[in-house]
Amino acid sequence: MHQVVSATTNPAKIQAILRAFDEIFGEGSCHIASVSVESGVPEQPFGSEETRAGARNRVANARLARPDADFWVAIEAGIDEGATFSWVVIESRDQRGEARSATLPLPEVILDKVRAGEALGPVMSHYTGIDEIGRKEGAIGVFTAGALTRSSVYHQAVILALSPFHNAIYR
Repeated sequence: MHQVVSATTNPAKIQAILRAFDEIFGEGSCHIASVSVESGVPEQPFGSEETRAGARNRVANARLARPDADFWVAIEAGIDEGATFSWVVIESRDQRGEARSATLPLPEVILDKVRAGEALGPVMSHYTGIDEIGRKEGAIGVFTAGALTRSSVYHQAVILALSPFHNAIYR
C-alpha cells in the first residue's frame, strides 16, 4: 500500500488526490495522511510561477514533516490573467510530476476584491453566503452551476501530474 502525504487538510483537495490515486493505482491501494504546511507564498498567490512555487514549497515541507511516505502531494490555487487555477506537484523519493489545472475566468467584481488584497475563498464566501467555500465546491462549483467543482478540476490535474509515476517513458 502506498503511503501518500497530502500537503493540505482541505477536504476538496484531499478528495481529488484520493480519487486520482485510486484510479491510477487501484481502489484502496493508497493511504492518505494530511498535514498542514506552509506554502512560503502569500495566502493568495498571483501568477503561474508564484503559485507553482507555493505547491513545490508545500511538498518540500510535507516531506520534512512526514519523511516516511511514498508520495507527497500539494495543490496550490492561484490567480493568473483574471482566472483561478491550481498547480499540482507530486513527488516520490526520486521523481516529480507537475500539472496545471483548467482555469476559470473570474468576474471583475470578484477580481477587484482579490486584487485589493483579499483571498479568493473569503471573497467567494461573502459573495455566496457559503461558509468556507474553498473547502467545498469553490468558485468553480458556483460559476459552473455545479457542472464542475473545485475537487473535480483538481482531480484532473492530479491525474496528469501522476503520469510520470506509472509510464516508463518518463524515466
